[in-house]
Amino acid sequence: MSTLERIVDEKYDGCKIREFLKEEMELSSRLIRKSALDKKILVNDEWVKMNFKIKKGDNIKVILNRKETQDIAPEDIDIEVVYEDSNLLVVNKKPFMVVHPTKRYQSGTLANGVMNHFKNTNQECIVRLANRLDMNTSGLVIIAKNQFAHMFLSNEMQKNEVTKKYLTVVHGHLKEKSGTVDVPIYRVPEEEEGVFSIRRVVDEKGQRSITHYKVVESLKDADLVECTLETGRTHQIRVHMAHLGHPIYGDFLYGDGDNEKDLIERQALHAYSLEFLEPQERKLLSLKAELPEDIKELIDKLK
Repeated sequence: MSTLERIVDEKYDGCKIREFLKEEMELSSRLIRKSALDKKILVNDEWVKMNFKIKKGDNIKVILNRKETQDIAPEDIDIEVVYEDSNLLVVNKKPFMVVHPTKRYQSGTLANGVMNHFKNTNQECIVRLANRLDMNTSGLVIIAKNQFAHMFLSNEMQKNEVTKKYLTVVHGHLKEKSGTVDVPIYRVPEEEEGVFSIRRVVDEKGQRSITHYKVVESLKDADLVECTLETGRTHQIRVHMAHLGHPIYGDFLYGDGDNEKDLIERQALHAYSLEFLEPQERKLLSLKAELPEDIKELIDKLK
């Protein structure tokens, strides 16, 4: 059972518990309201109302576990667990896998596999994705097991406190071995495009987008590049690498993927590293996922 626990210090002696939960424990009003309704907020192991006045030395507990349901069917899909605790599950997503059911992909998604994992381990959790990856991008995905963890990670990402690093294989050799791409990315509206498109472009009308990069290894006519995201726009790395004149191998949308199927059948992009604070203990987690076989094989072919 996941529980937040604090001892009241002198600063909050005589305060209402609601103030303590918001200021000291940094809980959202929504989470406080839900927890109060479910009688999940305890003072010295006794349920209290939100106008209850606490005193120095009181033991405050917030039980995060709630019985929740979600319209995602558990499916026996092999998922690679990289890290798990009472608040989080981090998995290494395989390529060619959608993270969450859509109208087009109603089964076989990462979320279906995660629900099966929760079922098999007797965890009454729903799938709360803290980050997402494109269908054909592999790598680390964080699933929050409760509202508190999801809220915390969302706030950390907004403050750019989550370090997300990718490895990719691009065409040609970058002129500068390290640098920053700081150009806006824009999704052309359907009325301007004429047809529906998921394609993004570099355009001053777009949102500021920042990618830091460095060449890890130079190959025959390619570079293995590490990209660190400062912002998290859709297709950001793919758009920025193409903007530099070095599209990603296998990228059908921003490169020449149609003619590179003999090398790799998807964009050679892998979310290999995450660094962030664990929501409850606030310890730094540094997680990595090894390059998948198809990108390793591509690198061998390009040496």
